[in-house]
Amino acid sequence: MIKLKISDKITGFIKLLQDVIKEVRVVDGRVKEIPMYDESMYGEIVTFVPPVDFEVVEQSWIMKPFVLVTIMNKRAIHKNIYYVSEPALDNFENELFIRIIENLKIFLLDNEINMESMDKELILYNNYIKLLNIYGIKLETRSMYKIWYYIRRVYVGYDKLDALVKDPMIEDISCVGYDTPVYLYHRKYINIETNVVFKEEELNSMIMKLAQLCGKSISTGYPIMNARLPDGSRLEATLGREVTTRGGTITIRKFRELPFTPPDLVKYGTFNTEVIAYLWLAVENNKSAIFVGATAAGKTTTLNAISLFIPSESKVITIEDTREITLYHRNWIPGVVRDTFMGQEAAAIDMFELLRSALRQRPEYLIVGEVRGKEAYTLFQAMNTGHTTYSTMHADSIQAAVNRLLNEPINVPLMMLSSLDIMTVQVLKYVGGRRVRRLESLSELVGIDPSSGNISIRDIYTWNPSNDTIERSGSSRVLEEIMLSRGWSREKINKELKNRETVLKYMMDNDIGDYRDVSLIIRMYSTEPENVINLINEGKTLVLEGK
Repeated sequence: MIKLKISDKITGFIKLLQDVIKEVRVVDGRVKEIPMYDESMYGEIVTFVPPVDFEVVEQSWIMKPFVLVTIMNKRAIHKNIYYVSEPALDNFENELFIRIIENLKIFLLDNEINMESMDKELILYNNYIKLLNIYGIKLETRSMYKIWYYIRRVYVGYDKLDALVKDPMIEDISCVGYDTPVYLYHRKYINIETNVVFKEEELNSMIMKLAQLCGKSISTGYPIMNARLPDGSRLEATLGREVTTRGGTITIRKFRELPFTPPDLVKYGTFNTEVIAYLWLAVENNKSAIFVGATAAGKTTTLNAISLFIPSESKVITIEDTREITLYHRNWIPGVVRDTFMGQEAAAIDMFELLRSALRQRPEYLIVGEVRGKEAYTLFQAMNTGHTTYSTMHADSIQAAVNRLLNEPINVPLMMLSSLDIMTVQVLKYVGGRRVRRLESLSELVGIDPSSGNISIRDIYTWNPSNDTIERSGSSRVLEEIMLSRGWSREKINKELKNRETVLKYMMDNDIGDYRDVSLIIRMYSTEPENVINLINEGKTLVLEGK
């Protein structure tokens, strides 16, 4: 009898396990899991050599081993370029790819394969392999994976824009016409040119594809589209040369799959814990607010984060022209406007109609994505009848926002405006050479000034750009009203604010930023505040039982 060494037993077990895995992954010639590409065995699929006069600044894989992104700097003109490297197809591979793409369309339609209810990539891969068998072509592994990458990009990705959409460092993608580089707004390198360029027909085809992905329609009859991509990003597009003379345009404003939370706002320096604690108390006590700022100042991001402070069981209705708000509330009705185009019989439903409908549904909290027209009048009517409302607005200061609200086309009566409690202004500024978002001011509307007849505004927090800090600048009417309604003393409300700051710091110290975890901790504090504070002070971990 031969005794096996321990190492031999382990080797035998691993081989047996590999055989079992192989059997599980392949059923009737169809794989249940797409095999990974082994670079050590088959070689690299993507290689990159920087052009002459370019210096590599940074490199990162977006989808290894298929997509490599390189930030290069052209030394002569000190200009950064965002360079996407993808597998290069030779003539044979390219011809085969075109043929497979066309035949896959027919194959999937003829066999009535429902890709919506199954794993799209797995279906595509199995049918791709089936077509290769039908052709009788035996490809090298490297060529097979190169073609597979482009099939996946066309059918379940965003085609030429796929790498840009998947890069988490990109905020905005902007194609301003054909034969022109696509531009990006990069979190680190700000505005940067790419090596991605569309031909005219290619660009129109891309726009049509994006419209289909969004479930929208765009045509020469109505060549403008505002929509939401499946990943939550916001899309604005124009088709052909009807309204944009350099050809079609695409603007994608990317939004994180997981929304920003209050700890994130503090982490990135937009707010500090004191301001967030103030807003937490204000939201919990039904104080209405409008978040003001210029484009890309972070208004919607803040609105989304602050909405986590809404009590978990409260009925919430959101109204938007394009879905951007994500709430962790079960008792939530998300409303979105409906556009119509020429030839359609269905009636258009705008924000004003949605808002009127929402008021009949007795919401406790009403969130409107952005006010810009007649819906603002109804929003302020809702405030005056006791509804707690939140919204965003384009303006560069509190006074500019107030002037917009009081004049055409909004025309909110002055007395109605006094029902608004809080307005914040956010800005996009340079701090230490970096472009950052900051709360410029948080102000309260404290009523009508009897001497002038104008709305009286009091700054509570202001940003000091010289040392990049947010400073308290005035006493708060909102906190006074909360004290009165809750029967709290000055010491009690100060303790509440400090406790909430303690909870926020705990989340930051423990790297808790997921909106589900943050929401659970907020809920824990609302039901057992003393217990939560005691656990934190004792250095214990809060158990997130709802996960």
